[in-house]
Amino acid sequence: MLEREKIAYEKTVLIGIITKNQDEEKLEEFLDELEFLTYTAGGEVVKRFTQKMDMPNSKTFIGSGKMEDVRIYVEQHDIGTVIFDDELSPGQLRNIERILKAKIIDRTNLILDIFAQRAQTSYARTQVELAQYQYLLPRLTGLWTHLERQRGGIGMRGPGETEIETDRRIVRDRISLLKKKLLTIDKQMATQRGNRGKLVRVALVGYTNVGKSTLMNVIAKSEVFAENKLFATLDTTVRKVVIGNLPFLLSDTVGFIRKLPTQLVESFKSTLDEVREADLLLHVVDISHPQFEDHIESVNRILKEIDCTDKPTIMVFNKIDAYQHETIDEDDLTTEKTKAHYTLEEWKQTWMSRIGDNALFISAIKKENIDDFRKRVYKETRNIHVTRFPYNNFLYPEIVEE
Repeated sequence: MLEREKIAYEKTVLIGIITKNQDEEKLEEFLDELEFLTYTAGGEVVKRFTQKMDMPNSKTFIGSGKMEDVRIYVEQHDIGTVIFDDELSPGQLRNIERILKAKIIDRTNLILDIFAQRAQTSYARTQVELAQYQYLLPRLTGLWTHLERQRGGIGMRGPGETEIETDRRIVRDRISLLKKKLLTIDKQMATQRGNRGKLVRVALVGYTNVGKSTLMNVIAKSEVFAENKLFATLDTTVRKVVIGNLPFLLSDTVGFIRKLPTQLVESFKSTLDEVREADLLLHVVDISHPQFEDHIESVNRILKEIDCTDKPTIMVFNKIDAYQHETIDEDDLTTEKTKAHYTLEEWKQTWMSRIGDNALFISAIKKENIDDFRKRVYKETRNIHVTRFPYNNFLYPEIVEE
């Protein structure tokens, strides 16, 4: 159960469907993640509704009978927000809102809302605002009347709340203006990247909340904000790191997530330029998470989208201190051994063994195996550096001395 701080959380319910492409187990995984997203945004989930369907209902996403169950529950328990695990069409949004008479949020809107909370710099705020307007544009009809009825809270941050009468033309103009603003900032950031000299660039990538910022704090001896919430940091942080006597640049990038809204990938593409221009990727994985293999696949999918799959990559399996495997009683002959029963040593004998010394197992927070991590990163950055500058070969020994 998630720990709750002593603040007022919005009461919410979650809704998801079981389809031929998403079985019950997969849906529960997504709803667990959706609950964490809701908590991060300031909500408390009091109930989940699920339904088995061939495909979502084109008008109301779920069937009429299940919708009536939701309506009764929302009414009886004074639920202010209903969150759907998949993106709703403008028509579905209006129809559901009319039936439930509550605030309706989908997964995309929820993630955008968290980004709006977390954006600290002008650049991040501009990126988020652009993504929000792109999401809102096809949903303007009927949405503003809802915002007039109930402002504030989850999904209500950013554009919309202060511009109730905004029409499509003004929104399109705003989108155009934001794109031009980002283009200007992108050029400035490209210049900054060019001015960093010829240092090797290393980028931390990974799913959200896997410990990238914590690892950066350990390696760079810096104070990057780290928190056990999704998307704790949005802005890319770049630090100069020295291992042995070899300096390089280490960047901490925004975390990825399954079903990442396309609007965010588009508006954050320049933030992802840090990944594109990196010489080495450190793909950080929370090995204590039951679905860490899915997380790896999601990150690799986004890396493919931005043409970064051919870069040298070290897999960093973090949080080994929190890893726990399920056990089987020796007398139990009915339970089949699954991946959930693997010890860390058994995991290392699976597909991970094919990665060789490009697989590291650490705990950033407990600083376990950090020396091995530093030596491996040194070795790779040294290889990149001396390949680029062969005449510097004598400056950096093959084995780092700490």
